[in-house]
Amino acid sequence: MTTENKYIHNALKQTHLQTKRFNLSGFSISGLASYHLLPELNFAVDMGECPLTAIPIDHVFLTHAHGDHSRCLMRHHSLRKMMGLQKDAAYYLSEKIYEKACQWIRAEAAFEGVPEYRIQIPNLIPIKTDEKIILQYRKDLALEAFEVSHSIPTLGCTLFQYKKKLLEKYLKCTTQEIIELRQNNVEITQEIYEPLVTFMGDCKSESLLDKSSIWKSPILVTECTFIDDNEIEMAQKKGHSHLNKIIAILEEKKNEIECEKIILNHFSMKYSEKHILEALESKLPEFIKDKITVML
Repeated sequence: MTTENKYIHNALKQTHLQTKRFNLSGFSISGLASYHLLPELNFAVDMGECPLTAIPIDHVFLTHAHGDHSRCLMRHHSLRKMMGLQKDAAYYLSEKIYEKACQWIRAEAAFEGVPEYRIQIPNLIPIKTDEKIILQYRKDLALEAFEVSHSIPTLGCTLFQYKKKLLEKYLKCTTQEIIELRQNNVEITQEIYEPLVTFMGDCKSESLLDKSSIWKSPILVTECTFIDDNEIEMAQKKGHSHLNKIIAILEEKKNEIECEKIILNHFSMKYSEKHILEALESKLPEFIKDKITVML
């Protein structure tokens, strides 16, 4: 284990990654803070910290309730009001934790001295797993959540480009014919969901095997909390992923991986950046190295 300074992580010093379709900025170190901002898509995942660059984003997906992922969710809501944004952001979270989230928000407001009659619950949207929903303010984007295995109820999610496309048999119809078909309530379109990015959330490595569609996502963001060989049991105990097991799964799924990039994040705060990069360089097989990016 490296003896370098371990305390180099600053949650407000964002990492910036550019993909072919959008930019991803944010921070993700286990136990400290995790938040991911996709400005072009008006979408964020988790709010363990709330930098000013997060304020304009109208959609926030919460993977789970641990404080390093959730504690600034309502800070985001409050800062929007303070900065004059009248539109209520949409906060998507598991239906399993919705009631507790409402209790948490009321308790936090009471702690800050807000009278009961003035406490308002923000626009929390409880969601079911494995159902696609259109984003509140982006009708061209859809969200699908799925369960992953962690120490508490946790969701991953895929964000899709959404559109309706004319069915092939109607492609040669005239405008008037299309109008008449619609007037007669004939379904002439099909829904198209094109995956853009998948976030796994906090999870055991085995969660990468539970939903095969994640490998079709151009960008896959998945945690890699532990990397040292003697920490495999620790990773399982804490409900997190280990680099060795991730590599084994990548080798198993080698022929199914369509991802352009696989972003590893959520490393333990005890590691230095140098230690992480050296471990990845020595352990990652050649076939996957070009696809792997780290969020550091």
